[in-house]
Amino acid sequence: MSEIADVTAAGVPFVARRAARAKAPVVVAWHLLDPPSTPAGMATALPLAGFDAHLIYLGLPRSGARTEYEGFEALLESGVDMVADFFGPLHDEAVVEFPAALAEVRERLGLDVSDASPVIVLGGSAGASVAADVLATHGAAHDIRAAVLVNPMLRLRPMIDAMAGFLPAPYAWSTVSDAIADRLDFVARAPELVAGGARVLIVEGDADEPAFLDAVGAVEELGLAGVDVQYVEGAEHALADWPEEVGVPQNDIARKYDAIAVEWLRGVFAV
Repeated sequence: MSEIADVTAAGVPFVARRAARAKAPVVVAWHLLDPPSTPAGMATALPLAGFDAHLIYLGLPRSGARTEYEGFEALLESGVDMVADFFGPLHDEAVVEFPAALAEVRERLGLDVSDASPVIVLGGSAGASVAADVLATHGAAHDIRAAVLVNPMLRLRPMIDAMAGFLPAPYAWSTVSDAIADRLDFVARAPELVAGGARVLIVEGDADEPAFLDAVGAVEELGLAGVDVQYVEGAEHALADWPEEVGVPQNDIARKYDAIAVEWLRGVFAV
């Protein structure tokens, strides 16, 4: 089956590809806000080449075709509350829309919705934070057995504070935004991710921003069984080149991330 690029009945953009085997795992992925910032871009950057799986790349809420802003920089400059009015709702909406989006796209791929194929979640940066949130929320109900988190936003607070130079004014934390940041602290919540037996791979660029590197290091220090951390030498945050353009092929850095993810997944699923 060729690639499907469409939107779900609820308006979730997606790109999907069917595996060679009907009983193959189902991978659900979310893109970055930096390049690649679309489902199609994420499908190009991380195609999981060599791992036979049904691939579903979903668009993040409040981004791409679902935002009023011309790119992430315009959002930063708008003065919107980046926690209470952006990252918090983005996560809430992504978690809520996941079950229906998964069911609909599986049906569009011609898969038996009652099939017990395992689910894998994958994401980059904010998309990785969403993947972690989906695992914590829906892991048991949807048999999510693994997560691959690349250059992940594991803590919202330090990332927001690091944005100070890009915002109209330094971010003013409130009781509401504090609660959102606490909920999206996946260093503190890391034990939840593996509590049900799921495996987690974190792939982080060793030249990424400190807010991302420090959080990954904090998870690594926990020494949790079921969590593996690997670093990509010389890799910064984005997994595609700036400026982002449609149809640009996978770059060398993304190819390294893809190879690491595939090798790990083949080991976890013994294929």
